Amino acid sequence: MQNLSDNNNDKLYITENKEHVNVLLAAIYPDNDLLSYCEQSLDELRLLAETSIGDDAVNSKFFTMTQCREKPDVATYLGYGKAIEAGKLCFDNNISLVVIDGEMSPSQIRNLEKEIVGCFEDKTKANVKVIDRTMLILDIFAKHAVTGEGKLQVEIAQLKYTAPRLTGRGVDLSRQGGTSGSIGSRGPGETKLETDRRHIQRRIIALKNALSEMEKDRSTKRSKRIKSNVPLAVISGYTNAGKSTLLNYLTDANILAEDKLFATLDPTVRKLTLPSGRNILLSDTVGFISRLPHGLVEAFKSTLDEVRYADIVLIVIDASDENAQEKTRVTEDILCQLDSGDKPTIYVFNKCDRLEVIPAVDALKEHDTVCISAKTGDGVDNLLNMIDEILAKSKKQVKFLFPYDKQGAVNNLYENSTVVSTEYVDGGVLVEAIVDAKCYGMYENYIFE
Repeated sequence: MQNLSDNNNDKLYITENKEHVNVLLAAIYPDNDLLSYCEQSLDELRLLAETSIGDDAVNSKFFTMTQCREKPDVATYLGYGKAIEAGKLCFDNNISLVVIDGEMSPSQIRNLEKEIVGCFEDKTKANVKVIDRTMLILDIFAKHAVTGEGKLQVEIAQLKYTAPRLTGRGVDLSRQGGTSGSIGSRGPGETKLETDRRHIQRRIIALKNALSEMEKDRSTKRSKRIKSNVPLAVISGYTNAGKSTLLNYLTDANILAEDKLFATLDPTVRKLTLPSGRNILLSDTVGFISRLPHGLVEAFKSTLDEVRYADIVLIVIDASDENAQEKTRVTEDILCQLDSGDKPTIYVFNKCDRLEVIPAVDALKEHDTVCISAKTGDGVDNLLNMIDEILAKSKKQVKFLFPYDKQGAVNNLYENSTVVSTEYVDGGVLVEAIVDAKCYGMYENYIFE
């Protein structure tokens, strides 16, 4: 079974001269008040397209099209008139890739392609491909995944997206005859469809099993870290905010850091010594983006789960981005989906070397914030000192006395804290453990003085 990115010579687009690809970016918005948001989303979609195209993007031309309508057209996503307008635009400007800023059904993709190709004088030379936002993001993830785990995660997401979109077309995939479903009415194509779907399901199961084995290894390493009482700080944030650059500066990780979306997908963990002399582990995560496909969130769950076990979260924000506040909200929402919204958090305003005045973000006034440049190192010392202070407050070494009927609490401490000693006494189980604020609050009534 091929990945989505395996089609058309490993590209999502087709060009006649192979030198460059012109792209049409299209979106709909339900209300005039949302036009500015729609335009911002198209700007981000262009960055995604440039990332997918790669170095050839410098020679590409990008065109945009918006339409105000309450909901997508059932047949062609864009309205019929806009579909024809898109076709004429593709014909006049040699556009070979149309990207819709939304999620389309297979029939919508097929019908829109048909309407666009119909606007070409010579339809045999109309090499136009229509894709949606999710397909574009999946393609980028497929190209940038490096480790075995990352490749498995991306392929699972691709297959889950592909499976319901298989359609029987052409001689090789002819549809079943009639609608009665009588014996003998099924053509060979429909059987091929069913075979492909079963193959995809088997492949997904096999990939999940392989990923599960890798997750066991990750879980074992995580358990060892928890028992060793080495704190974990996780760098998160919107894609292209500078997470990898910060990790490189602090730990000499030497990982890829480029000014593009999703330059790195696979997490890296490095040791870091704080000013106090305390050693911690520092890990980055895959970058977030608005409307990140649910399949990717699910597929990368084992990687993103590192955030759930973090002692502190660093949300990196591009201070030079005029949409920084909205992107910060997206990051917070995804962290909440991962049950990590209540972690000790530092908001790290990066790329401050690009600004003369740091913009005030009202929503962050009550949080720990620091302004840095991961490129020049300005403000990084303040960040390290802040991490030191928060970690010093976040964990305590406490003795608990649990009655014998509260054995579940003891088990919970073993799973989520560092147990120093356990002693069975007359009144119950005396446990000495290093706990975070959450565990401390849960078992405060059992503290043994």
